[in-house]
Amino acid sequence: MGILLELDLTRGVLETPPASPVAAFRARHLPTLRELVAALRKGARDDSVVGLVAHLGGHRLSLAQVQDLREAVADFRTSGKPAVAWTESFGETGSGTVPYYLATAFDEIWVQPSGELAITGVSVQAVFVRSALDKAGVIPQFGKRREYKTAADTFTEKEMTAPAREMAARLAESAYEQIVEGIAVRRRLDTTRVRELVDSAPLAAQAGLEAGLVDRLGYRSDVYDELRKGLGEGTTRLLAERYIRRGPRTLEDLRKTLPWPQKPVVAVVRISGGITVGRNSSSPLGGQGSGSDTVGAALRAVADEDKVKAVVLRVDSPGGSYVASDAIRNEVLRLRSTGRPVIASMGSVAASGGYFVAMPADVIVAQPGTITGSIGVLSGKGVVRDALGRIGISQEAVSEGENARMYSAQEEFTDEQWARLEETLDRIYKDFVAKAAQDRGLPEEQLESLARGRVWTGADAHARKLVDELGGFQHALTIACNRAGLDRDNIALAAVPHRNLLDHLRAPTTTDDLAVTAPPLTLDGITTGLYSALGLPPAGVLRMPLNWQLG
Repeated sequence: MGILLELDLTRGVLETPPASPVAAFRARHLPTLRELVAALRKGARDDSVVGLVAHLGGHRLSLAQVQDLREAVADFRTSGKPAVAWTESFGETGSGTVPYYLATAFDEIWVQPSGELAITGVSVQAVFVRSALDKAGVIPQFGKRREYKTAADTFTEKEMTAPAREMAARLAESAYEQIVEGIAVRRRLDTTRVRELVDSAPLAAQAGLEAGLVDRLGYRSDVYDELRKGLGEGTTRLLAERYIRRGPRTLEDLRKTLPWPQKPVVAVVRISGGITVGRNSSSPLGGQGSGSDTVGAALRAVADEDKVKAVVLRVDSPGGSYVASDAIRNEVLRLRSTGRPVIASMGSVAASGGYFVAMPADVIVAQPGTITGSIGVLSGKGVVRDALGRIGISQEAVSEGENARMYSAQEEFTDEQWARLEETLDRIYKDFVAKAAQDRGLPEEQLESLARGRVWTGADAHARKLVDELGGFQHALTIACNRAGLDRDNIALAAVPHRNLLDHLRAPTTTDDLAVTAPPLTLDGITTGLYSALGLPPAGVLRMPLNWQLG
């Protein structure tokens, strides 16, 4: 009796497992990206798995996530087993470009007869609240290095600046090039023809069929009826994440789980969400942050463990604190000094502080659609004194020290304070550029021209040597194994830090134990945007544009 693997991508996927109990409950039925990729890789080599069917649409996946899944589907298809994608519609009053790009990785694409192909292209969007702040009486005061560092533009500008528009245009162009090329190759169409079809979209399902963009029109039951005919009535269905989580079912599966002979270990250290000083954090809504204490403790534990032969540093972060990012970078360098390869694998985004922690790795791997770079810095505040005064709120303070109130949201910077802020920005930016040049083996002048706060796609970063290779987590894992002289199919993967419930209940005995205990709940993700708008301290000076959307 064969197994038909099912992918339901309408729910979205998680980059990392939830860190808090509340987040875990909310995401209890969501798979992680790594689980799905591993399931397809295993299923391709498992004789009991006879095919793959995927339901697409719904929750938006990032371009980099889709590229990870496309590679996994391509790997599955090498087994000769059928892989079918179906959807009610590729976009309904919305863009279906990225979901359709994913669908083209499959052998066959089905669309409901009443559906459509809204493969309308790619856009980069930014939101500006300067006019609203002016009306509210909030005075934004931010400095940045350099012109492409646009995170503060949300508060300081009313529209895109010329550098921001240039950067956004190239991001959209690069993403569009990747999507068009991928569609053209898989659907055996000329790229010019693909662009023509995109420009004429949305297309009715029948028009998509006639244009060669889809293979069959039908409903869900039609898809499964056809698969059943080809695979046999005895086929059972199983979600991909359940397939990869289940226990051993054969003697060979059991042998692979035995603790002997001991396998060499490849450690996976994750840096997800905003980067802060202290321990990892988690919000009730599922957002996660990476603390330098927690990540540093994990890297030190790996460095001190002889069984670990290589490390994959998985980064999915828009950045944050400069000092926290620098502390993590130092631990990465310390780990490399032990002689073990450290491979950085970038997720959907690894920019600003997220790039800072990845750049010292032996090899940086990113998807073409990864958002990265943003080597720059910003800092400042919003002065809300007048805004609060309008609703009858005032504040008084008594302080000692000339600059005790420098970052108060009640007062503008003095000329001397602004000069100090500018000096700080120059110092941090110079340090960022110098360390990036050192880590990437590039002259500072060349690195500076690639920095200036500019965000790049992974493809453009690769062309400029900010990234070494293009690919997903599995590719990074293969590189780590090759560099360590390991058999890719005979290793043990270990997520670090990983502590069970009993570990969390035990009292910590060292500061490293304390750093990796369960993360504290925070309101990050609920109040961060509000705090920024009210002039409270930002999340960090190494942060990519917060409000940009690529899709």
